Amino acid sequence: MTAETGKKKAFRLNAVKPVTNAWLRALFVLLSFMCIFPFFYVFMISVSSEQSIRQSGYAIWPSEFSGAAYRFLWNEHDTILHSLLISVLVTVIGTVLGVLLTTSLGYVLSRPGFRLKGFFTWMTFIPMIFSGGMVANYVVVANLLGLSNTIWALILPLSLSSFNAIICKTFFKTTIPDSLIESAKIDGATQLTIFSRIVIPISKPVFATIALFLTFGYWNDWFQSSLYISDTSLISLQALLNNMMKNLDYIANNPSAGLSLQQYRNSMPSESVRMAIAVVIIIPIACAYPFFQKYFISGLTVGAVKG
Repeated sequence: MTAETGKKKAFRLNAVKPVTNAWLRALFVLLSFMCIFPFFYVFMISVSSEQSIRQSGYAIWPSEFSGAAYRFLWNEHDTILHSLLISVLVTVIGTVLGVLLTTSLGYVLSRPGFRLKGFFTWMTFIPMIFSGGMVANYVVVANLLGLSNTIWALILPLSLSSFNAIICKTFFKTTIPDSLIESAKIDGATQLTIFSRIVIPISKPVFATIALFLTFGYWNDWFQSSLYISDTSLISLQALLNNMMKNLDYIANNPSAGLSLQQYRNSMPSESVRMAIAVVIIIPIACAYPFFQKYFISGLTVGAVKG
């Protein structure tokens, strides 16, 4: 059997049959639809008139369209934009800080010569199995650290997780050869120099992976605000949405000039406003994901498969 014949036979054995290929395409189309449809559904509700929602409930295609929800959000842009600014600030600072802490911890855990490797490995592994609980977290953050009603209460509790540290450890251990580190040490490089000039440039996938995990976590978080924040000037956009879902009087507590509180409530497109804020929250994070998708998949695969 010639080499050409062997290649053709191997190709036939590895080729996907047309029927199987059609089923796979149909499956991927279905999965894509399942991912896109909820956002489309929420958007259609946000552009529905309150009258059509009262008459027909939530519908994929409303009987009457209206931009009242987005006009209402624009009229309340001071509250919305301030909460949006808090969310952006927390997400940016938290992501940068979390990436530095997580990758630094993962790197030292991946080095076989680190003397406290066993201790820090157990300190990282135990929280993945046992959690201190919400009461313990609250006592530490609010009472011991005194972070209540500060922006750091929204940042520090989410900045480091055991899962992300294990991903970094596995990536560095399987990707960064010990010989490269040893050669740098021989040349007189310190650990900080090795990490900043050698490790970071060749570790973009894991940095992008951890950054996306942290970005999603910070951007979607509202629970930290409900625990530690009572100052309305520090309410994030997600906490604002949660408050509106629980109590529509959250924004209506400050009626516009010339309107009574009851008139203000009656003019508020309550259902569509909730969905409109959800759309505002979803769009920024959805736009950011495609730019990091290649690195995200690569880093996550290394951390999950090779570990």
